[in-house]
Amino acid sequence: ADFKINLPKVYQAIEEADFFAIDGEFSGISDGPSVTALTSGFDTPEERYQKLKKHSMDFLLFQFGLCAFKYDHANSKHVTKSFNFYVFPKPFSRSSPDVKFVCQSSSIDFLASQGFDFNKVFCSGIPYLNQEEERQLREQFDEKRSQANGAGALTKCPVTIPEDQKKFIDQVIEKIEGFLQREEKRTLELNPCTGFQRKLIYQTLSWKYPKGIHVETLETDKKERHIVISKVDEEERKRREQEKYAKEQEELNDAVGFSRVIHAIANSGKLVVGHNMLLDVMHTIHQFYCPLPVDLNEFKEMTTCVFPRLLDTKLMASTQPFKDIINNTSLAELEKRLKETPFDPPKVESAEGFPSYDTASEQLHEAGYDAYITGLCFISMANYLGSLLSPPKTCVSARSKLIEPFFNKLFLMRVMDIPYLNLEGPDLQPKRDHVLHVTFPKEWKTSDLYQLFSAFGNIQISWIDDTSAFVSLSQPEQVQIAVNTSKYAESYRIQTYAEYVGKKQESKQVKRKWTEDSWKEVDRKRPHVPGPCYHTNRHTRREHQIPFITDGCEPPCGCWQLNSGPLEEQSAL
Repeated sequence: ADFKINLPKVYQAIEEADFFAIDGEFSGISDGPSVTALTSGFDTPEERYQKLKKHSMDFLLFQFGLCAFKYDHANSKHVTKSFNFYVFPKPFSRSSPDVKFVCQSSSIDFLASQGFDFNKVFCSGIPYLNQEEERQLREQFDEKRSQANGAGALTKCPVTIPEDQKKFIDQVIEKIEGFLQREEKRTLELNPCTGFQRKLIYQTLSWKYPKGIHVETLETDKKERHIVISKVDEEERKRREQEKYAKEQEELNDAVGFSRVIHAIANSGKLVVGHNMLLDVMHTIHQFYCPLPVDLNEFKEMTTCVFPRLLDTKLMASTQPFKDIINNTSLAELEKRLKETPFDPPKVESAEGFPSYDTASEQLHEAGYDAYITGLCFISMANYLGSLLSPPKTCVSARSKLIEPFFNKLFLMRVMDIPYLNLEGPDLQPKRDHVLHVTFPKEWKTSDLYQLFSAFGNIQISWIDDTSAFVSLSQPEQVQIAVNTSKYAESYRIQTYAEYVGKKQESKQVKRKWTEDSWKEVDRKRPHVPGPCYHTNRHTRREHQIPFITDGCEPPCGCWQLNSGPLEEQSAL
């Protein structure tokens, strides 16, 4: 009820804002591998996407923080409107999806220690539907309506009643005949019955009594469904039909619930800021739009279609010119650092009637607060870029060319040499000629790997799973020596990164060829029907239209390299 009452407020905040900051809290991060195994230091963006898609999407984004920022030019300050949404996929009806999700004890324990209110999630969380679920629900409503309106052609002739239902229908008609003859009685309640019986009653009555009565299904307190018949004139019947339709539409909108907020943010096309936001973005699309696509490039197209402009403050803080003056990019530490010289904390005030956060009494890990802090960090860093101009610019807008280089690049956590996932083009492909792929027995520990490579000086280890890891050497010329030393080893194998990638692609191609060959025969016998192309297209973006059919997509822009220095410098993010 609160959500419904406040939704116009949310829409207004979205409409007025210059930009938004978002943050999500989840019921877990990884359903299998530990987070370190889930995020190997030499993942490619494709591998990282696949890992997160496989191991993180069965968790629930159950708290969504949104903070809308608007600049007040007259008073040189930012005005904020913060929202904290508790979200839960409550089934709308018996035919609604019954969502299964998992929890990770460490995440739940952590949120509980931060005072997270789980009752709010499970007792009064806002429901939501993705776009396919919404489409199906709307279809069900339309079908039900056409049946209630006499199911088209079925009204023109008597309905065929199955033998075992004839007695039941005859008794119903007898009751109605008696009811129609008694002038003083205005309504008749029939006993609860099955959905099939209700359908037969509707069809029989629309044929037998096309005028003069109104038929509707109601639910008792015990959730039993029964039919109520009322005597009405034509005008009253139409009025009731319209009333019923309006109520159904309202129920449907209630079921779409929180997804309406995400649609409004997407349709605004405004800048959306987050901190280390890859998981937030993946969960948002997965829960409120559609299941994530198989392929990373399709995910990129879909994401830029839903959110045309994203900015990750963790990436921004890890990049020049901030990299050299910010040591710790975790949200809490970043917020503190950006209050000190050479940065200037922005003047911010919350709008009347909205939560007023005090950064001195940290409320971290409440999504609304984290979104607020993220927005502050963005403003401070954007304004710092303005201060480097000649003449300096004190307030940099969310549409400024100065921040464009950071658009649509999402921070990649714990990847040694690829700082970000580039949503608008190909990802960086660093040379990994100093990296080795090592396989070894399950009993081995990190110390065994250090011992194995003790002759090669400074090494970095990045575990893949229990029996394999990447090892990077300080000098690429040592790689071949290391590979040669393992030729006769029994318990372990060492190969170059290039060999590892080559073998992986080979096995992929063999798999693909096998499936292609097995389908060729089926394809030969099946007529070819061209289907829609599910590329995204921001020109045709409208609410309720994802995935989109292409019709002149913009070409992806080139990959903007964040750091002017060589790639090695970027590895220490």
